[in-house]
Amino acid sequence: MYQIGEEEIEAVRRVIESKNLFRYQGGSGEIEQFEKEWAAKIGTEYCLSVTSGTAALICGLVGLGLGPGDEVLVPAYTFIATALAPLAVGAVPILVEVDESLTMDPKDMERKITPRTKAIIPVHMNGLPCNMDAILEVARQHKLTVLEDACQADGGSYHGKRLGSIGDVGAFSFNYFKILTCGEGGALATNNQEIYERAVYQQDGGAPFFQDMSQVKTPGFAGWSFRTNEIQGAILRVQLTRLDGILATLRAEKKLLREALTGVKGCALNPVNDSEGDCGIALSLLFESAERVGQVLERLTAAGVGAMTPINSGRHVYTNWEPILQQRGAHHPGRDAYRATRVPVSYSKDMCPQTLSVLARTINIATSIDRSPQEQQEMIGHIKKAIAAR
Repeated sequence: MYQIGEEEIEAVRRVIESKNLFRYQGGSGEIEQFEKEWAAKIGTEYCLSVTSGTAALICGLVGLGLGPGDEVLVPAYTFIATALAPLAVGAVPILVEVDESLTMDPKDMERKITPRTKAIIPVHMNGLPCNMDAILEVARQHKLTVLEDACQADGGSYHGKRLGSIGDVGAFSFNYFKILTCGEGGALATNNQEIYERAVYQQDGGAPFFQDMSQVKTPGFAGWSFRTNEIQGAILRVQLTRLDGILATLRAEKKLLREALTGVKGCALNPVNDSEGDCGIALSLLFESAERVGQVLERLTAAGVGAMTPINSGRHVYTNWEPILQQRGAHHPGRDAYRATRVPVSYSKDMCPQTLSVLARTINIATSIDRSPQEQQEMIGHIKKAIAAR
């Protein structure tokens, strides 16, 4: 959580005092207004609020028409939810290498395409934009749809376009750890009416009982329930007013760190596909070996610098995704995409060696919206000292 305060408290108070916490049937209009405001900020025609980033990914895949027999390309470095979402709709995740930008490698992505591939989920990890030009070019050539996972990149952009608005559909997260938060929440954004309407049915199987669906062209089907409430909407509307300030502060600190550490012997800056659109969540430093990373990380930790190596981030590295690696795709065999697939899928812990190498040789240094200029300079000094020591 980056910033929250009295404004959010007053927004929650307003909703509670109205006694209209449900978004329908007399709701206070907070969720509906947030959807309009988020769509305007991202630059899409449609927005749908849901309970989590995972729910947004699932609804996005349903919106794209994905199902049994389909394969979905996902990066080997992301939260496990990116790989679980395809399984939730009956499709199978295929793991793709990340490159030194810590995002999906377009070259390996193209190598992993088969006749069963139907969609790509590029993930803007740590607020870092993927190489969307290359990804979209491959998608067009192979007639694949693109679902952007912008769950860690609320408000980021790529060449002037907001992340999540570039592909066919975008997914966002607003849980406690994200740039914007309401504790737990998410959203889907798209310019495609059919995708949006299918997502509406998926996020609320009872939608026709609560809202006017007379203008909806898409036939209804048995969806789930990912409805959000007016308290979440009220918090998010305040959070949205903070977005530009949060991003500006994070980006300014990252720019300061990049300038101070450019050319420092012993490491390099990980490449960024769009430094202006990067959310600035962390500075990534690339070393020649995992052993060297261990040495530097030990000194940074001793100096009180918030740093980590992504290889140790657990839930974000494919080698720790036991349900995926063991191909346990659902609670029941009849719902398990792995058992339904016509072509067996093979996973192993060493299947993405480039990803493992890059992650093991990288150190992420977290940025902050609260550091004073003096604290920033002290941190830079600690980083330089840790890198220089042998």
